[in-house]
Amino acid sequence: MSTDTETTRTGGSTAKMSLPTLTAMVVGSMVGAGVFSLPARFGVATGILGSLIAWAVAGAGMLMLAFVFQNLAIRKPELDSGVFIYAKAGFGDYAGFNSAIGFWASAVAGNTFYWVFIGSTLGAFFDSFGDGDTVLAVTLGTAGVWLFHYLIARGVRDAAVVNRIVTIFKILPILVFIVVLFFYFDAGVFSDNWTAYGYGDLGSLNEQVRNTMLITTFVFIGIEGASVYSRYAKRREDVGKATVLGFLSVLSIFALVTLSSYSVVPQPELADTRQPSMVGVFESVVGDWGEVFISVAVIVSVLGAYLAWTLMAAEVMYIPARQDDFPEFLGQENSNGTPITALVVTSLAVQGLLALTLFVSDALNFMLDLSTSLALLPYLLAAAYALKLGLTGEAYDGVTSGVRRKETIFAGAATAYTIFLFDAAGMKFLLLMTVILAPASLLYVKARSEHGRRLFSPAEIGLFVLIAVGGVIGAVGLWTGRITL
Repeated sequence: MSTDTETTRTGGSTAKMSLPTLTAMVVGSMVGAGVFSLPARFGVATGILGSLIAWAVAGAGMLMLAFVFQNLAIRKPELDSGVFIYAKAGFGDYAGFNSAIGFWASAVAGNTFYWVFIGSTLGAFFDSFGDGDTVLAVTLGTAGVWLFHYLIARGVRDAAVVNRIVTIFKILPILVFIVVLFFYFDAGVFSDNWTAYGYGDLGSLNEQVRNTMLITTFVFIGIEGASVYSRYAKRREDVGKATVLGFLSVLSIFALVTLSSYSVVPQPELADTRQPSMVGVFESVVGDWGEVFISVAVIVSVLGAYLAWTLMAAEVMYIPARQDDFPEFLGQENSNGTPITALVVTSLAVQGLLALTLFVSDALNFMLDLSTSLALLPYLLAAAYALKLGLTGEAYDGVTSGVRRKETIFAGAATAYTIFLFDAAGMKFLLLMTVILAPASLLYVKARSEHGRRLFSPAEIGLFVLIAVGGVIGAVGLWTGRITL
């Protein structure tokens, strides 16, 4: 649909999103639960030097991805249907389908992580919530899933406005955390934490950095937030600007949270801090009120991020259905113009993963790592498409060779970075990804059958076989216990 003549699905005019609103969507999508878990996740893996290298690597890699989304918005303005459309345009319908499913499943796992995180936060005050994986925690999460389902069903625009307001209120406590911790800066602690080798063997510096890659990627998931909502933008060029502005703001916040934590708490204590670890770190500096202050911030932040990601997940099912890439039933809407069937499927999927947390050891970190791994596929395909455009010259008519060369280098770097992240994630999560993608291909078959299209091209048959084999290996691994959850 044209962004110049966009109307609501019920026929009225859609209120367009300005640059600040789009930027807030990007920031709101990225600043969720992940930032509150940074101190302990980094404390387990590395010291200050390793964290600086990790943020430099992650920052550079994700900045390349931010540039990829910015450049794609400029070079291919007609592709305004979100992240999956780049995979479809570059590598065919089946690649686009898998990109969409990967993005959606990542959002579902991430949303499940949010409810576990809230339960873990409450567990500091009420033992019955445990680490967010008890029956009471799952019951609370279930109530939350369907409450937010009702809110979003009332209309996408209402939820987006709420997210913008929540974004402001969740950033302020994080900034307070950073300022207060640097006020209590301890030079001795900071010095001992520089490499943290005095506390034990964390492995080589390379191993330390690799062990932080999933958490640094997780906290940046949402960098494509403006692209998902590109069709609501007042001006197309605002999509790219919002992506980069949101990224740079969030990178600064994340790095400062990590460094400020190392400035007041020894590395072994950081590693042992209960999640959400920002709560324990702040409490150790300012006293009991700090626990309540950050805990409230955690809950507000997580609920805001949950709202944004549920919106995205529903959109990523709705749009392909409207473009005949998903079955027609997923493109249904209610009277408020909300993609209601996609929303129901999303809420049910989160509900199912919530139930699974009762049987998963360390549900918090498992959902975090699963969400991150699933997001890598759409990121890789988008970066690879941008690289393809640069190498072939498509969409670069009238553009100087210097600009084309620069954008091609950015796309190449982003592609290499996402491949590196697949390696860092490990074979376990790669196989779990195929366990999800393989049966989901039935939706693709149904969608193609509904419109009388050929199911697979020869290349797509090869990709399907690869995914199916991975899915079988993963399922057998789960059944035999060789892959543990």
